[in-house]
Amino acid sequence: MRRSSPVWALTVFLATLPTTGCLFRTRPVEEQYSKVPLKDSTQQGLIDIINQQAEGIHSLKATVDIDTSAGGVKKGHVTDYKEIRGYVLARKPDSLHMKGLMPIVRTTAFDMVSDGQQFKLWIPPKNRFVVGQNQMATPNTDQPMENIRPQNIYDALLIRRIDPESEIAVLENGYETLHDAKGHRVLQDDYELTVIKKYGKGWGLARKIVFGRTDLKAHRQYIYDDEGKIVTDAKYADYKDYDGTSFPSRIEIYRPQEEYDITLNMLKVEINRPLSDDQFTLEQPAGADVVHLDRPQSSLVVPVGQRRSGQ
Repeated sequence: MRRSSPVWALTVFLATLPTTGCLFRTRPVEEQYSKVPLKDSTQQGLIDIINQQAEGIHSLKATVDIDTSAGGVKKGHVTDYKEIRGYVLARKPDSLHMKGLMPIVRTTAFDMVSDGQQFKLWIPPKNRFVVGQNQMATPNTDQPMENIRPQNIYDALLIRRIDPESEIAVLENGYETLHDAKGHRVLQDDYELTVIKKYGKGWGLARKIVFGRTDLKAHRQYIYDDEGKIVTDAKYADYKDYDGTSFPSRIEIYRPQEEYDITLNMLKVEINRPLSDDQFTLEQPAGADVVHLDRPQSSLVVPVGQRRSGQ
């Protein structure tokens, strides 16, 4: 009797596997699961953590060391700027003032302010003063400093509350890949809150906040535009107590579309200290080349000593 059923053929094939060592190879697993104690929470518990933190911070004043880099695949090269001493002022709802000093000589490398809508950026080494709306892109991509928007720094620096009137947060139990002291990869469970926001054209992805399970603090935040593209990838590490408030002492802000990265290492932080309106002003320096991003390309830059009609 001829045996031709698929089951019989599979049985014969499996029976021969032990004698054909070339088909399979056994190798050790590279990742291991973390054995550190993990904390538990719920969807509402994580929302409360974010909202309590957001509602508890009204202003921030910080002395920071800034590391930044500009460039990537689009530009074909990366330029690093290290050891820039800086100062950051933030005040709700959207005001930010950030100043960076050149290494050693401590002269101003850049100075920028924003009220949430308009920003001003002063770059003394290039004698350029840039003015525009926060959502406007800089036409000259070879000027990496001009791509920085204070509002993007603000949104990464102070995580916004989750508004139940216009946002929905969905909980995912995920995991993150860490490294132990010997450099081996370790898998550790995390919590991920995906925040969906109601836009004019409907609901869309707005943010994703990743919480570490060892401390239930925000370790990462992805911010998306209304088309679902990641515009900011912010990482938070080394939380410390400042004036009774737990706040990260290291914040890394990556903007993939503009290809720049800013890391803020907190040297001194003051929470909820009074900040006046004049601390968020930036006057146009005399003799600066002024760049108006809300004007046609041909009239963006106003050269020193030249005035255009209507100015």
